Amino acid sequence: LDWWHADRYCERHFAQLLFEPQDSEQASFSKLLQTHHTRGSVWLNERDGLLHKPKWRRDHVVPVLVFGEKTDRKYVKVLSDFPALPAVTACAHLQWDTSTQEIATIFSYAVPTFINEFQLRGFVDEEGFVRFALIVHGHYSPYLPMFRADKQWHHFCVTWQREHGTWAIYADGKRRASARGLYAVGPSAPQAIGGQGTFIIGQDQDSLGGTFKENESFSGNITDLHLWQKVLSAEQIEKVRSCWVVEQDLVFGWNSNALEVESTVLEVTAQFLCPGPVEECRVFEAGSSLFSSAPCLQSLPFVCRYRKDAYWQLEKAQLESSHSLVSRMNTLAEGTVIPENFFTSDVQDMNLSVALGALDVLATVLKEGETPVLEPSDLLTVLQLLKQVSDVEVQEGEELEMLEKLGQYYVEVTELILEEQNTETWSSVSQVIRGPMAVVELCDRMVSHLAPLLTPGRTKITIQHGNVGLRRVTVTNMWFGYGSLQRCLSGAGSHAASQASDGGEKSLSTVVGTAIISSTLLSDYQEMSTSVHYRLQHRIQWMVISMCFLWVLLHVSPDAGGMWSTDGCTVVTSLLDSTACFCNHSTNFAVLLQVYEMQRSTKEELILQTLTFIGCGVSFCALIVTFILFMAVGVPKSERTTVHKNLIFALAAAEALLMFSELAKTNQVMCFTVTAFLHLFFMAAFSWMLVEGLLLWSKVVAVNMSEDRRMKFYYVTGWGLPVVVVGVTLATSFNKYVAENRCWLNVQTNVIWAFVGPVLFILAVNTFVLFRVVMVTVSSARRRSKMLTPNSSLEKQIGVQIWATAKPVLVLLPVLGLTWLCGVLVHLSIIWAYVFIVLNSLQGLYIFLVYAIYNSEVRDA
Repeated sequence: LDWWHADRYCERHFAQLLFEPQDSEQASFSKLLQTHHTRGSVWLNERDGLLHKPKWRRDHVVPVLVFGEKTDRKYVKVLSDFPALPAVTACAHLQWDTSTQEIATIFSYAVPTFINEFQLRGFVDEEGFVRFALIVHGHYSPYLPMFRADKQWHHFCVTWQREHGTWAIYADGKRRASARGLYAVGPSAPQAIGGQGTFIIGQDQDSLGGTFKENESFSGNITDLHLWQKVLSAEQIEKVRSCWVVEQDLVFGWNSNALEVESTVLEVTAQFLCPGPVEECRVFEAGSSLFSSAPCLQSLPFVCRYRKDAYWQLEKAQLESSHSLVSRMNTLAEGTVIPENFFTSDVQDMNLSVALGALDVLATVLKEGETPVLEPSDLLTVLQLLKQVSDVEVQEGEELEMLEKLGQYYVEVTELILEEQNTETWSSVSQVIRGPMAVVELCDRMVSHLAPLLTPGRTKITIQHGNVGLRRVTVTNMWFGYGSLQRCLSGAGSHAASQASDGGEKSLSTVVGTAIISSTLLSDYQEMSTSVHYRLQHRIQWMVISMCFLWVLLHVSPDAGGMWSTDGCTVVTSLLDSTACFCNHSTNFAVLLQVYEMQRSTKEELILQTLTFIGCGVSFCALIVTFILFMAVGVPKSERTTVHKNLIFALAAAEALLMFSELAKTNQVMCFTVTAFLHLFFMAAFSWMLVEGLLLWSKVVAVNMSEDRRMKFYYVTGWGLPVVVVGVTLATSFNKYVAENRCWLNVQTNVIWAFVGPVLFILAVNTFVLFRVVMVTVSSARRRSKMLTPNSSLEKQIGVQIWATAKPVLVLLPVLGLTWLCGVLVHLSIIWAYVFIVLNSLQGLYIFLVYAIYNSEVRDA
């Protein structure tokens, strides 16, 4: 296939055209191709991933004919003998004079028996378009718009053949008009264009070679006129547009020596920048293992490449498929609309009629109640069909009613596959299709076909089905309501909503909080970019920070998906229920909401990191000194000192690892190891904080078992529980264990709950323990106060009770870990973040002061 069709073929099969092999792979890849009897050139994808490369333009030094104002004198005669022409193609580059709206004759060909044998005429209409009409044997085609009268160079080609009188006019490489029946009507068969005639550029001949009229003359510049005695193909016309001459069947080639130029016509030599492509695409030479380029329209072999994980997921979906949707579709359509195997199916280009029939049948089957949930293979098959339909080439003169129905069926099928019950199905093919934003991109491709529906009498089109729709004025707008696309986004494992890039920093708790809209501006069927101002309603209305995002495709491969980015987008106004945004270019937009997460400046982040490092450093030193004192100075052994020593060891190890975790980020294996040990030692520290609470309960509130049995239970809780939690987490979530940008648990998956869940439970238990201990302590203090000083004043009694309350709180806070509860308030203000870090990074220092310096047992020892 040519490069474009090869690339499209691979994309439709959920693969991509082969990228350039690395240096070490070239020889083995070349050998592999030869074993499959593939020699010569093979198409390659570009590393930059751009499917449509910039047009390759070339300088072309060429004689240009300059026709000034309209006059009955200026003409140029072609000095060439013309044979009879049963088929003809005429092409040229021209600049149109926009100062007049009168009809102008670009060229006229007359034969002795008939003056108006072959002509091309044009004029500028009121809307600023140049309209062309082709004349053959005196019969006119309608005047139809070709290009804007913008004083730029444009390329045109006209073709005609005797059979059926078929004609076409191309402008700037695109077929703008075509039809049949342009020939003389009579008893005899259609006649060829006569030979031995006179070909005049710039004037209408009212007699053979003369009698010109000023009001019908051409005004502007023309060059590169060529004539062939055959109809050129679209590929050949594209080559001619790019200043390449097709030699076969050429009747006249542009040459100033073959022209008779009237003296008032200026003839200048200009360096002309060709507008076309002959686009060159990358190829791999199988025999020599070298890279080179070839014209993209050439037919060459190609290789489709799958990522392994995508391939296995595709194969699994294929093997597990019941093919029920495919068989029901094909039965209803009475033919093979969708093939059963999406690996090997020969995906053909569709025309409008076939595409309309296929979508009609598909929508009918999807609405049936037999299989409300799509199988993975069904979803992939539907997406394959949608890709085909989005590539349909809409021909000039297609029925507008069919075109509008195509849009309605496309939107309906899109809504049906985004139903809530298919969320799990999207997730099961996440390696093949990176989330349902692929549907938005397909809709963008398809909606450009609806341009012919816009007319001066109909300037707006709206097509809607459920939560999906498109609206068209000059701008194409699509929207995807929260009920469809976002549920699949969050369940598809695509990270589309969870990995929002904001100036290089990842927002970890970001959700798509509004509908998603897509906006495209088209001018003369060509996509342009424009600034966009929009306001979107929030799905949630509490404790959020709103950000304006656009969806950016990752051009690594067709299945690479994309990501949300803030590039070029700013928040205009942000209210509780809605956000207004301004973006400097058009694409897919949404408002992403950050729930319970503050955006911090680089300076604030640096201060927090510095405080953490200093606090952990001080705490680590304090904990080591405390541990040495407990071990070395002969502190009497007891349950309490044993529990303290285990807590101190676990906390010191965790804080040491935390200080140096930043250094391990660059090494994947080291980072994984640090994360696992951080998880283990922090879990152990909290488990021993739980033991501290249980020990306190047994001493103050209730005593239920012997000291020996209690210590065994404490060791199982303090070390056994963390080992079990970390082991189970690693076994179930090995590939999702570590966060992307730091050596800690992945907060974008459920792995983080392997730490947060147990910690919340321990803090809840210890809070209850502290509450009971304070109650018992206050009650005892009150009784003691009454016994020792029964006649003391009320103020003194209140002071005793306040101290009885404060003392256990101050002594027990560090070992019970209750300062960690400040973490719940961090999202409210940066102040709470500072308080949280100071309290917890200095936890070790607090333990040293309370349990070593102010501990009478340690001081005595």
